[in-house]
Amino acid sequence: MVRNADTMKYLVILGDGMADEPLPELDGKTPLMAADTPWMDYIAKNGASGMACTVPAGYTPGSDIANLSVLGYDPARYYTGRGALEAMSMGIDLASDDVAYRCNLVTVTDSLMQDFSAGHISSTEGAMLLLDLNRSLSDSGKAQFYPGVSYRNVLVLAKGGGSDTTPPHDIVGEPIESYLPEGPDSTILRSLMDTSSVVFFHHKVNARRQKDNKAPVTQIWPWSGGKRPDMPLFKEKYGLYGGMISAVDLLNGIATCTGMEVIHVPGATGYLDTDYDAKARYALDALNHLDFVYVHVEAPDEAGHMGSLDEKIHAIERIDMMIGTIMERFDGIIGILPDHPTPVRIKTHTCDPVPFAILGWETDETTSFSEEEAKKGMYGCIDATLFLPLLFTGSFPV
Repeated sequence: MVRNADTMKYLVILGDGMADEPLPELDGKTPLMAADTPWMDYIAKNGASGMACTVPAGYTPGSDIANLSVLGYDPARYYTGRGALEAMSMGIDLASDDVAYRCNLVTVTDSLMQDFSAGHISSTEGAMLLLDLNRSLSDSGKAQFYPGVSYRNVLVLAKGGGSDTTPPHDIVGEPIESYLPEGPDSTILRSLMDTSSVVFFHHKVNARRQKDNKAPVTQIWPWSGGKRPDMPLFKEKYGLYGGMISAVDLLNGIATCTGMEVIHVPGATGYLDTDYDAKARYALDALNHLDFVYVHVEAPDEAGHMGSLDEKIHAIERIDMMIGTIMERFDGIIGILPDHPTPVRIKTHTCDPVPFAILGWETDETTSFSEEEAKKGMYGCIDATLFLPLLFTGSFPV
């Protein structure tokens, strides 16, 4: 197919954690296979499919690693830690020797990780807790907490040395003792965790939450620390102006570091109740002045972490309706894929390859969008860093 590259528009829809595994309760189907997804199936049937390896060997399967790969930035070269990317999104000015950690507000009871999101605490409540936690610290300036969205916040350590940490969503229901931070920053991180337990114990936010039968925030959980990354600009890398739509600081941090436009969408929450239709409208509007838009939807991942099959299928179907809204007005190259699987059975990420489909270049024999069908696709199983070059040109780099 011959296309005019000077006027072409490109769009990627990424359903975070959308891939899964065959489930007995779905008669051996995955949630993608069981969901009603006429628009995803249309893209696969009229385009071409394949599988993408988004998590290189030796890396923990997370949205940070996987989305960097999908955007063509090799984690081995550019990844320093999730916390630094989220700090960049929040406009935090990191010094060269600062280490920024993602800092969850969590619920731990009887030394077990009960909830990695403290009942998806509101941003306002989280900010109140962290404000008082900052006030409780000494004047040394070593540590500073920055409120983010809901349970997702940032801790910056001046002259930090890094630490081995564990994502709290990977240890729900498990004793936390063997997952506490280790390494150069471990002493101060553990001290801050202990301090947060004291500050939060009688806090008015928790008193109100418990009165409303909501999970209390018992402490902070810092993880994935890193220093400010240095990545080439998206425009320099691809010759295109790109934009990012996401309610998650991590994705907006990647966009900030690479010079992509961060497109803020009212009603985008990073949760199951996000405004899918608004994301579609804002993506279409952004393409009036941009060449490429990356639309990230967190909802399937949240459902996977909850272990909720019904919510995951519902989130996938709502993404499909969002794609339908876009397709009514979009005449360019569109790609769809997850960043990694988040199987509802295990409630956490895996490293398995994910399905992708691209409409606008080639066609193959695939008839629907799913993990099994994509294995039959003409593109085979590719390194995810090749996905955008394939989307932009219709072929793999020589």
